[in-house]
Amino acid sequence: MALKKKKKKIQKFENVVVFPGTVERLISQAHQHVENYQFDLANQLFAEALTYTEGDELTLSVYAYSLYESKSFEKAKDVCEQLLSIGPSMYLEVMELYLTVCMQLKQYKQVESIITSLLEEGAIPEHQIDKFVRLKNLNANIADSKDDFQEITYSESIFEDEKYGLDHFLSLSPNQQLLLIQELTDTNIRPIVQQLKDIIEDNRSHPFVKSLVLILLVEQEVDINITIKKFDRQMDVNPTKLLLPTKLPQYLKVISLVRNQLEQEPSKLEMVEYLISKHSIGTYPFEWIDYDPEDVAYAYIDFVRIMFGNVQEMDYELIDFLQMLEKLTELQQV
Repeated sequence: MALKKKKKKIQKFENVVVFPGTVERLISQAHQHVENYQFDLANQLFAEALTYTEGDELTLSVYAYSLYESKSFEKAKDVCEQLLSIGPSMYLEVMELYLTVCMQLKQYKQVESIITSLLEEGAIPEHQIDKFVRLKNLNANIADSKDDFQEITYSESIFEDEKYGLDHFLSLSPNQQLLLIQELTDTNIRPIVQQLKDIIEDNRSHPFVKSLVLILLVEQEVDINITIKKFDRQMDVNPTKLLLPTKLPQYLKVISLVRNQLEQEPSKLEMVEYLISKHSIGTYPFEWIDYDPEDVAYAYIDFVRIMFGNVQEMDYELIDFLQMLEKLTELQQV
């Protein structure tokens, strides 16, 4: 007897047909935009996806951070409230974001009231009580004085001291660590430079995370000596003397070679350029280790041609290396 093929269920929302996989695709694309710091694009996709489904904790958490980064504070507050209503596993981290958003909205009395309730309910771990008491008092003072600019900067640093401490930071998943790093993109990181140095130098830190933290230090020209280890190599660096990944000589050589080779194949060129840019962050500051730029360029072309279904002779050692970098930049362990 022939088996009937199971049909996928097509959902409808307010007479709009939503095909299977649509929501998952929207959320996946939104995550990719967040990883590329394209917060406005991510927010549009998250908003669309959440019209068709109730967000889970991870989706709402990333959406809230993305809204915060794009300074959509009112919407970020709403999403944080949704998160808090479902009792997230990282309750205190979500609450910290919520309080920070409220302060950006100059709702100081609300922050003071929330912290008072948290203290009365015993919801704050003992080792963080002093920090929240200081923040509560700070908001009371701001509300009375109406002098909010300097106080906002200080109040955020109270959270950052905790969030970027080595033990707490390494207790998070690499994706959660990535979100914390993204929070620092448009802020002055000098108050927590020592914490960031500790993250880079610790052997337990994910190699891609190390690179992202180092890039932050380079972008803000922080003068500090750091020892970074990855790929069984070690380098002593000072961010003030480092170029960004896309300015390094091997990167420029590789990009030039692939553009010459693929100028008649724009779709492949776009994919190759994307991979090279992403992987250059993963290997930073070592570039492509001991491989010759020309070999690297042709390996990327072969790598993408495989994706397009074109199998041919290739340097399998280098292809394996690129596959390892791809896993690395997806925050997998390698």
